[in-house]
Amino acid sequence: MVQAPVKIQTTELATLAIDLIRQAGCEYGDIRLCSYRSQNLTASDRSLKQLQDKVSSGFGVRVLLKGAWGFAASHRQTPEEITRVVALAVDIAKGSRLSQKTPVQLVPVETYRDTYVTPIEIDPFTVPIQEKAELLLSLNEKLLSYEQQGIKKAFSFLRFTKEEKIFASTNDSLINQTIYRSYPAFSCTAIANNDAQSRSYERPPLNIGYEHINPTNLFSQVERVASEAIEKVHAPKGPADIRSTLILKPTNLFLTIHESVGHPTELDRVYGYESNFAGTSFATTDKMGKLQYAAPWVNFKCDRIQPGGRSTVGYDDEGVKSQEWYVVKDGVLVDYLTDRETAHRLGRGSSNGCAYADSWSSIPMVRIPNLGLEAGADGGSHTATLAEMIADTEDGILIDGIGSFSIDQQRRNFQFGGDAFWQVKKGKVVGMLKDVTYHSMTTDFWNSVDAVGPAAEWEQCGTNICGKGEPMQLAQMTHGCVPVRVRDILIGSGSGS
Repeated sequence: MVQAPVKIQTTELATLAIDLIRQAGCEYGDIRLCSYRSQNLTASDRSLKQLQDKVSSGFGVRVLLKGAWGFAASHRQTPEEITRVVALAVDIAKGSRLSQKTPVQLVPVETYRDTYVTPIEIDPFTVPIQEKAELLLSLNEKLLSYEQQGIKKAFSFLRFTKEEKIFASTNDSLINQTIYRSYPAFSCTAIANNDAQSRSYERPPLNIGYEHINPTNLFSQVERVASEAIEKVHAPKGPADIRSTLILKPTNLFLTIHESVGHPTELDRVYGYESNFAGTSFATTDKMGKLQYAAPWVNFKCDRIQPGGRSTVGYDDEGVKSQEWYVVKDGVLVDYLTDRETAHRLGRGSSNGCAYADSWSSIPMVRIPNLGLEAGADGGSHTATLAEMIADTEDGILIDGIGSFSIDQQRRNFQFGGDAFWQVKKGKVVGMLKDVTYHSMTTDFWNSVDAVGPAAEWEQCGTNICGKGEPMQLAQMTHGCVPVRVRDILIGSGSGS
């Protein structure tokens, strides 16, 4: 009789890897044993165009030997493969030392033996595919019911992920995490007068269960979205080459925060470690504590413990416990996003936990956490509701949703579009515009903010497709924020929007 192979528990494989790393004489090492499940459904018009449900699993080993990194990975989770991959990572570290000028040093990290699971009500992977597909097709059908008014295309999607990983390290940490993420959205396109304009709606990508989908909420937005797409296609183009006041909703502002505050404060980018894919940063460490990044009433805070946040986890991929901290306080640059290596170079005693790898086969790097704009102070002279901002604006543009964008490699000079635009005249919204972009320098823009919304208008907006590195890794994060009003901003032509 042939006996079935004995299944080795992942914790035993993790322990084996750590023992081998220590035996090799490494000053540090860790292993991540991971499984990622993703499910994507996409509907276009009256057809389901994509149904994808896939799982990727494996492990990655990282070692630090005499100040040099070595990393290797495999999809085969067996004791024999653990042994081979640890040896390969050690050999790579030995090779890396040959060209390394400065040995890597790491700040210390506490030992944790813990389990973290995203709080959810409904596991999205237990909901039948048919139910999800019917939801998307029903949304599209309702959008297309406005066909006589000009809606010619409808699009909708549902995206879910489940990330399971065990992290173990030579400092005796053993951390088990399960992260759930859910994301629904839809859009439609109106065609008229040889033009096509789209309008979209999404419930922001969050770490939450299927309860986030909320079909009642989705259907309640269809009439508004379709009507605004129709109005938009008939609207006049926005002004060009003028300066104007902008009132930005959180659905637009989050991307400006992401590109002009998040990426410039990634410390590996500041040090030039990650420059091939998307440049470096103007916010160099000599400016810390000195640079007036924004107006004094503007504060940007990182928060990896934020309930539902897209980058909310228990620990980062170096075993650093999630935390919160300011990068811009009272308008001044005061901190960065770090991993254990960059924190040591900055002279800090600990990392603020921004290391993340998008796969078992990827090496962790500094990634933007949940980074948001704090609400205005209660009763503050620069705190105003969205309605108050509009009522107090003689001539301006209100922007909702995101569109195209561009920003230079050091994150100084940018251009952003949007999904919907309204003209504001004498304190009232008087009609839609289309093809609007705004242009500015990062610090000029944030120092021109003269009104910040209250806590009651704070929204969790964010992205699930932030790309960085070569080969590129994808990460996700929430940029919770409130509406703002920004004065004297250059409005460009809409040709790139």
